[in-house]
Amino acid sequence: MAVPNTTAQTYVAIGMREDLSDMIFMISPTETPFMSAVGKGSKATATLHEWQTDSLSNAGSNAQVEGDDMNSMTATPTVRVQNYLQISTKGVISSGTMEAVLKAGRKSELAYQIAKRGKELKRDMEYTVTQNQAGFAGSATTARKLRALENWLGTNSVGGTNFVTATGITATVTDGTQRAFTESLLKTVCKNIFNSGGDPTMLMVGPYNKQVVSTFTGGATRMDKSEDKKLFASIDVYAGDYGELKVVPNRFQRDRTAFVLDLDYWALSFLRPITIEEIAKTGDSQKKMIVTEYTLESRNEAASGAIADLTTS
Repeated sequence: MAVPNTTAQTYVAIGMREDLSDMIFMISPTETPFMSAVGKGSKATATLHEWQTDSLSNAGSNAQVEGDDMNSMTATPTVRVQNYLQISTKGVISSGTMEAVLKAGRKSELAYQIAKRGKELKRDMEYTVTQNQAGFAGSATTARKLRALENWLGTNSVGGTNFVTATGITATVTDGTQRAFTESLLKTVCKNIFNSGGDPTMLMVGPYNKQVVSTFTGGATRMDKSEDKKLFASIDVYAGDYGELKVVPNRFQRDRTAFVLDLDYWALSFLRPITIEEIAKTGDSQKKMIVTEYTLESRNEAASGAIADLTTS
């Protein structure tokens, strides 16, 4: 049947309201596995944060002659360790008009942007603390930088041209030739950590190498539940000779490095926690700055380790 030519249709109508959902959908990931897992360190009070580490003497035979005088031992001093604090910020500006107009999905553009930039700042921090970044003192024209996770791990790590010799706050790790992540490499690092006295609980890897870990057999047979039509193809906990490791993927770390972490020995220390600062009004707009000043506290890097130079595709 033909539509009567007097029928009102949407194709030519004037004055219809737009159908705009009052929701804003964002897919960008906001998980920060490392920062969420580590503790909060002692409060920083200067731009150079310091702490101390110590260790026991090596175990050995201990037999004394009856009635003999006590053997005194030379006291060994503690080791003074340090890291620079890094400043991270995000700025938000919203005009007076933008705040006044009727908007979909949010009442205040300023509040919405603050929430969004806050999530971005946390992602930036997670990225920073897990990278191959050397500490840097900074200057009047150059920003200070903290010594990041990769640059601490020298004692028990494998791979990297100078991974095992990288010492000091300005240590850098030179990337070496990449190779496939194997269970044998993981076992080597776990054994090294055990011998050093660590008790790691997390294996943190990039997205590609999370899939590689799921191919490790560990001497077990992969099972499936046919009644549920499920195939268990993922390893979320690796039970090795020295304990269990929770396998955690991290989108922000370098995929070429896998971290075996004793989380009791890592912390974030803040001179200034994440704070929203009011910026002086200079016109018809509102300005806010989200700022934090923080560093990574490695309480004893010998409790953890890394497998470097892994293939990523």
